[in-house]
Amino acid sequence: MAKSDIAYAGFWRRLLAYLIDGTLLAGLDLALYSTVHVLAPDNLDAVANVVPVAIAIGWAYFAVLESSPARGTLGKIALGLYVADVQGDPISFGRAVFRNAMKSVSWLVFGIGWVLAAFTPRKQALHDLLAGTLVLRRVHYFVFGQESPTEPGDHWDGSHWVASVPPLEKS
Repeated sequence: MAKSDIAYAGFWRRLLAYLIDGTLLAGLDLALYSTVHVLAPDNLDAVANVVPVAIAIGWAYFAVLESSPARGTLGKIALGLYVADVQGDPISFGRAVFRNAMKSVSWLVFGIGWVLAAFTPRKQALHDLLAGTLVLRRVHYFVFGQESPTEPGDHWDGSHWVASVPPLEKS
């Protein structure tokens, strides 16, 4: 039987997810820059305007996806990670915006705020501590020796087996 638990996402998993996201965003930025360069090859103002647009796209990417029902960016989803508040609940768009704004604070002093995720008990980076968020991971494993229920009507609700109530008999 397959079981699923939740654990804190460690530094290396988070770094890999961030590298996946960074690669996707860099590809998008390159495509945007190339398009502007082809359409206006001699216009330096048009090329310079790509930078604020790329920043806005990156901001929206993280804030929208982390506050969405997916609860994480494409990199996080690929690694089974998601963002939650300290109770494990989804975060609001406002909290996602604040969390991502605090990432600039995590970059201060040579990125030490990011490295905190390797040493804090709940694997929180500085921006997670400031925003009251966690990055969690789903742990999937198989359990041998336990049989799944065989009674008719039993079903898996996503976290555990639930016995269904038999239908009432008509008199």
